[in-house]
Amino acid sequence: MGAALSGKHTQQQHIYDYIVIGAGPGGLQIAYYLEQAGRDYIVLEKGNVSGSFYTKYPRHGTLISINKRYTGKTNKEFNLRHDWNSLLSHDDQLLFKHYSKEMFPPASAFVDYLANYTSKLGLNVQYQTEISNLRRVFNDSSYSYQFTMDDQNGRIYNAKTVIVATGIASPRIVDFPGSEHLDYYHNMTIDPEHYEGKSVLILGRGNSAFETAQAIYGHTNMVHMASRNRVRLAWATHYVGDIRAVNTALLDTYQLKSLDGILEIEVQRDIALQKKDGRLMITARNSQNSTELPKFDNLAMREPYDHVISCLGFNFDFDISPNLTTVLSQKYPAIDHGYESIEIPGLYFAGTNTHSVDRRKSSGGFIHGFRYTARALHRLLEWRNHGVTWPYTTYDVTDIVSAILKRINEVSGTYQMFTMLVDIVIFRNNSQKADLIQEYPVNLLAELEERTGIKPESMIVINSEYGRGFSGPNNDVFAEGRATIDPSNAHRSNFLHPVFYYYKTPVTAADMMEAVSQKEFLPRPDRLHLMVEDFHTSWDAPRSHILPLRRFIETITKQDLKYYTDQDCMKQALLYTDISTYCQNAGIQTLTEHSLGL
Repeated sequence: MGAALSGKHTQQQHIYDYIVIGAGPGGLQIAYYLEQAGRDYIVLEKGNVSGSFYTKYPRHGTLISINKRYTGKTNKEFNLRHDWNSLLSHDDQLLFKHYSKEMFPPASAFVDYLANYTSKLGLNVQYQTEISNLRRVFNDSSYSYQFTMDDQNGRIYNAKTVIVATGIASPRIVDFPGSEHLDYYHNMTIDPEHYEGKSVLILGRGNSAFETAQAIYGHTNMVHMASRNRVRLAWATHYVGDIRAVNTALLDTYQLKSLDGILEIEVQRDIALQKKDGRLMITARNSQNSTELPKFDNLAMREPYDHVISCLGFNFDFDISPNLTTVLSQKYPAIDHGYESIEIPGLYFAGTNTHSVDRRKSSGGFIHGFRYTARALHRLLEWRNHGVTWPYTTYDVTDIVSAILKRINEVSGTYQMFTMLVDIVIFRNNSQKADLIQEYPVNLLAELEERTGIKPESMIVINSEYGRGFSGPNNDVFAEGRATIDPSNAHRSNFLHPVFYYYKTPVTAADMMEAVSQKEFLPRPDRLHLMVEDFHTSWDAPRSHILPLRRFIETITKQDLKYYTDQDCMKQALLYTDISTYCQNAGIQTLTEHSLGL
């Protein structure tokens, strides 16, 4: 739904609680939570549709995000583990499985999906509004800072808080001798007939490069790929941003020596491009930036090419504000673990813009990851700006094992954002009660009370982890003995599995700094429990999963957490002075009176 403009004066006077810049999936996800909370917000989108990026990208039209429509289960949370396209909402009709039956769906279906998500949920999106000159200024009348920004028509917008969700959508342009002859991923001809009988060199080693190779290699003489980095396959690294198997056909024709090939070279440093007789020649370049004769005459790229296509990825568009700095090769804005700009207080980021805090660690650069970090950001802002405590559920301690088991067997947020979002169990009232906090940013653990309004005490932090040293391009992740089913060998688990860290006292900032220095996920706990990995990712086996977990929590709480029948409880009351926690909570006096017929 578009928001109507009523003139420059009104826009100047009104100060929104929130302005979200960008109506892609990240912006729409945070807008959904702002809408549900009844906040005064607007989403400003430069395109004429939600998710305008997907009207052009991927260039060859097919997403590589999984659309697994069937899992054999009806639990919505569990099914979201395998649905990588849906945004979170209360409307089950806004699940992506209703928009495409393809495992790797067309991008056009996702554009339709985002349009319906916007309209059905009544999100306040204003299109064809391109923002620039974003700045933080002091408001003399309110004695506080606010944000001011301009659109392409000179209209001014004001907000107390700004959330940038513009994505990583600015094509990376390279500069080396002859680079003016390059085609680029964002403007290349995508008709495969254009490459019929041609020799093609692709610069890059990411999914856009492999997607391009996959689309044209059946039409070409040969496709060569060059990049400074070696091939990293997602199934080996367990990082979804690495090369997905759906795009890897060229690896076959390379390894089976059918003319296609892959090599490592520093593109901008080591080569030059020359046009000769209508074709493109690659020449070596020395440190003085001039071409030189090669030492050998059998170089891999000695034959001319008809097309050289740069598929070197995208960067964040820093033109939106003059005061932002960059991280990770200018690809991302510099933010903290609360998704806030390091330079500009009150300026936040959502969607793939936030991936610098978990790149190569988790899935926050992708829809199935950042839909959860957007929810975490909303919860952080609700406490900071409106005094709304981060949601949690309180359980009797006898019920906490069941509550934990339900979470680890169903939840999608900590499953997809493994190592970065955690569940926390805080024990209170001498361990008679337990508060369960869901999907909290692990790197803010030392700031729990400051960020959520919840006072920490002794706690269990529940993290999802792959085995140490299991993931990596050099590792054989298909090796015999790669998995274990023995609970006594849970520490040898390689595949994603829950790990429980118990702390007698709240974690401090010094503890977190020490963990970072040791390259650990979390500080050293007082007790640690690893739940053995499971082939079905269902941790529900009575002896292998449930019993070890219950005994771990019984050790922590020094309580018997088994469930008892009414008759067992009555027997305890008649024969023993120490009554189990379950029987105490069940009301032993009531049970006794009932049994005696009183």
